[in-house]
Amino acid sequence: MKNKKMKIARLERDLNQEDLAKIVGVTRQTISLIESGAYNPSLKLCIAICKALGKTLDDLFWEVEK
Repeated sequence: MKNKKMKIARLERDLNQEDLAKIVGVTRQTISLIESGAYNPSLKLCIAICKALGKTLDDLFWEVEK
């Protein structure tokens, strides 16, 4: 499942994938894979991304089933 919430939050902070990757200590490819839904990040990485984007885990990684 694509992570549109994370991409939107990243763009709201005026960050590209490379910028966010450097902040959280991963590669740009990892950020791309997370946003495309092809990679499930660890809890530690999720928390780092949330801190970098000023969001909570619920904001970025919790999906409500419809």
